Amino acid sequence: MKIITHLICFLFASSCLTACAQAPKKSNKSDKTEKINLMNTETITLGSGCFWCTEAIYQRLEGVVKVTSGYSGGHVDNPTYEQVCDKNTGHAEVCQIVYDTTKISLDDILAVFWKTHDPTTPNQQGNDVGPQYRSAVFYHNEHQKEVAEAYIKALNESKAWPNPIITEVTAFSKFYSAESYHQNYYNDNPNQGYCRYVVGPKVEKFEKVFADKLKKQKD
Repeated sequence: MKIITHLICFLFASSCLTACAQAPKKSNKSDKTEKINLMNTETITLGSGCFWCTEAIYQRLEGVVKVTSGYSGGHVDNPTYEQVCDKNTGHAEVCQIVYDTTKISLDDILAVFWKTHDPTTPNQQGNDVGPQYRSAVFYHNEHQKEVAEAYIKALNESKAWPNPIITEVTAFSKFYSAESYHQNYYNDNPNQGYCRYVVGPKVEKFEKVFADKLKKQKD
């Protein structure tokens, strides 16, 4: 897989600080998505630490038509953010990503995933510690599972990280959308402390690496 080799060549990692202490702020923007042919879309659910970071990154990728922050992989129905932060529900902070397969490939979706977090730290991304910050791929079909596992094998063999990848690759079961104030968080709150000093720099690094994959700016 050529894209895996490309991934290894300029892989970078970044971390997030804990989001549990951040004061909620309601989003004042609606989720606007372009009209698409639903026959051309797929959905994948990814956990790579704080979902504010993950959401902001995938919202900027050409071909991604919707990103929803939420919770997956736990054993409690309809969990709240506070319950997830208490680390007793088993859920990971995730983003459910709907993408247009005629505009972006699964390979590219997963290349971004592994380039924008550290998949070798159990239940931790930087200073964010807890099971809700674990690295996870919740696959929606067998093809997604196969590609994710192929990435892990190739990256481990290449020694892209000193330690082995421990990303959870699990069949998707349930997704619970996070509270409304978490949606579109970085775009609505770019000057909030966490966004300014953690999400912003991470997005800037991503935009440099994936400059040719970004959505075109509208006039």
